[in-house]
Amino acid sequence: MDTLGLNGELVREFVPAVIGVLVRRGADFASAEDAVQEALIRAYEIWPQDPPRDPKAWLIAAAWRKFLDAVRSESARRGRELAVDAEPPDGPVPATDDTLQLYFLCAHPSLPQAAAVALTLRAVGGLTTRQIATAHLVPEATMAQRISRAKRKLEGVPLDAPGDLSTVVRVLYLVFNEGYGGDVDLAAEAVRLARRLVALTDEPEAAGLLALMLLHHARRASRTGPGGRLVPLAAQDRSRWDTGMIAEGVTLLQTALARDRLGEYQAQAAIAALHADATTAAETDWTQIVEWYDELLALTGSPVVALNRAVAVGEADGARAGLAALADVDPGLPRYAAARAYLLERAGDLEGAATGYVEAAGAATSVAERDHLTREAARLRQAARTSPERPRTL
Repeated sequence: MDTLGLNGELVREFVPAVIGVLVRRGADFASAEDAVQEALIRAYEIWPQDPPRDPKAWLIAAAWRKFLDAVRSESARRGRELAVDAEPPDGPVPATDDTLQLYFLCAHPSLPQAAAVALTLRAVGGLTTRQIATAHLVPEATMAQRISRAKRKLEGVPLDAPGDLSTVVRVLYLVFNEGYGGDVDLAAEAVRLARRLVALTDEPEAAGLLALMLLHHARRASRTGPGGRLVPLAAQDRSRWDTGMIAEGVTLLQTALARDRLGEYQAQAAIAALHADATTAAETDWTQIVEWYDELLALTGSPVVALNRAVAVGEADGARAGLAALADVDPGLPRYAAARAYLLERAGDLEGAATGYVEAAGAATSVAERDHLTREAARLRQAARTSPERPRTL
């Protein structure tokens, strides 16, 4: 849990602005980000007992002192004079919001995806290295090196350098897909950051991304059963879905689609909205879902989209149609074996489906997924032994 309690999210919202203030006072991005992180750690230590009246001003002052200490230390080591003011200028806290510029900087095309995600969580999300490392299930030293390398790559890149919003959106999507772990819920953190991005921009794809996140996040409570068992969408208890979050996501999506600038995240959100609209799995409008997958495939050309589309075709037009669509998909794709096994089961080939699930379990990327696929294989093998039926023609 966040040791700052209710103040934790508030503190993280201040971080981009504080980094921006230090940069505008003359600090380079890497030094400013380091100083803000040290100030943030100090806040975690003392705020629960002694909360400041003006948290943002406190963080600016503390971070500036940390930056000055670092510069003085470096100056002493090199025998040169301090080249920055010893005290910040008087006056109110600046109202300038550099959050969008930090989004662009952290999603710089020179950074690998993993580094961009980590740096976004640090500089925009305000998370500590330890929190990010725990959430990613890697040692803190490993994450510190990743972040340090990312900041070195950004040396000399100005804070206000033009950025690519589509890259920012993709990085936030990656943050959301990292899942849940440690004391930081990365999916919830991605939703928080996406809300901020939507507030800062007039871009339908940013709204589409937030809608997609909300529609998926609304189903979170129903995704796992006792012992962390994976519960597939068709078997989820829909009464546990967050209807308020779904309504917000649908409203955002409708507003974005009305702009008539369709993008991949809007199309994905439209598919998620159709799932959310069905009160039971049997009532799902698979025909519309296939149509949206057609749109998404035209936008992205993604093999993963083609794979998901084949499953949707199998639901809309029958398993054999789905298998025919799957024939055009690369068998080496992750989850190809699971998709084919699912369609084979629907076609009545229980033995073939069981074999497919075993193959899929061997390639699973998580324990929960592997265990689910293994149980599916065992279920079908038991069913094949007790059923005299041959595969039916659809």
